[in-house]
Amino acid sequence: MAETGGNLFAPLPDAREGEVFTPLLERGGVRIERIVSHGQATPEDAPFVQDADEWVVVLRGSAALRIEGQDEVALEPGDHVFIPGGVRHWVTRTDPG
Repeated sequence: MAETGGNLFAPLPDAREGEVFTPLLERGGVRIERIVSHGQATPEDAPFVQDADEWVVVLRGSAALRIEGQDEVALEPGDHVFIPGGVRHWVTRTDPG
């Protein structure tokens, strides 16, 4: 885990076979991960449901997600969204850009 520093863009892992999760920092109830995606989407019958709140930001490429009870939202670089813990959500599209 790179708790002292690093670069979010180098080196980027190959995510064509599946999303790659890299822990960056975890302390005091906060966990920060880098998630690299390349065309993945969440199956409709297998939504994500995390116990903790989640804050998502797109740094490169684009994505779309749907939070239960809300319309799908498209995310471009710089866009961010908050997902409360315990809420079902789906990544509907990812594009590395």
